[in-house]
Amino acid sequence: MRTLTTLTGNSQKLDGGAMFGNAPKALWQRWMKPDDLNRIDLGCRALLVQDAERNILVETGIGAFFSPELKQRFGVQEERHVLLDSLAELGLSDADIDIVVLSHLHFDHAGGLLAAWEKDQPARLLFPNARFVTGKRQWQRACQPHARDRASYIPELLTLLESSGRLTLLEETEHCQLLGPDWRLHWSDGHTPGLLLPEVAMPGGPVVFPSDLIPGAPWVHLPITMGYDRFAEGLIEEKTALLADLVERGGRLVFTHDPQIAMGRVVRDEKGRYGLADAQAGACKLAE
Repeated sequence: MRTLTTLTGNSQKLDGGAMFGNAPKALWQRWMKPDDLNRIDLGCRALLVQDAERNILVETGIGAFFSPELKQRFGVQEERHVLLDSLAELGLSDADIDIVVLSHLHFDHAGGLLAAWEKDQPARLLFPNARFVTGKRQWQRACQPHARDRASYIPELLTLLESSGRLTLLEETEHCQLLGPDWRLHWSDGHTPGLLLPEVAMPGGPVVFPSDLIPGAPWVHLPITMGYDRFAEGLIEEKTALLADLVERGGRLVFTHDPQIAMGRVVRDEKGRYGLADAQAGACKLAE
């Protein structure tokens, strides 16, 4: 018996222009309305996969590790660690998680590994019983970041992960023995080197967590990329290949940053444009 549940984490407000790359505001504001500072609402959604006797968490969101001044700078809306609240609603704590799969190590995807900020206290790693899984090339990028994305990584987190003795770095293969045969791994470089996109087999079609390759429903449209992406043209090619594959297999996507839509099935219309069917808002749950 396998169950998939989307979990809400901390939310953000970020500049809409940065999130939509070279798309003009006249276009993207139809999808996400900006505030008076030109910021749009963003979620940080995780995916819990409960399989046999394991609890596997895909990503942890931004969490609440930032100091108050950095929370304000990066638009983090809540003081508490919302993902922990979402786990508690299912009767779980961070200590119940067996594996955490990290698509990449940017702070808005891995910051939730850390406890909420406390004045004069050092960073503290949560999930004491979990194995932490990420791509080897992404780890190398995080340890030696480019000037373009240096501020996106958390040096203290890297130190804590390495010293935990529970970090697994994956080569870019399709399968991982730790996760098991029902998991398939996709890889991408357009947003950041070695982005890991996990896929979980389900009876109604595979479920993929595309992370920042496709952060929300508007980005399913092929030309739409983010200003944060390192290589927009390559990203569009990677996105095209993934979406075409999922249309053929009846696949679904779980969106990490969409503030409303958690999951949808990939479809293609008569003009070849990709979109979503059966879009689901709020918390979603799938079971075998």
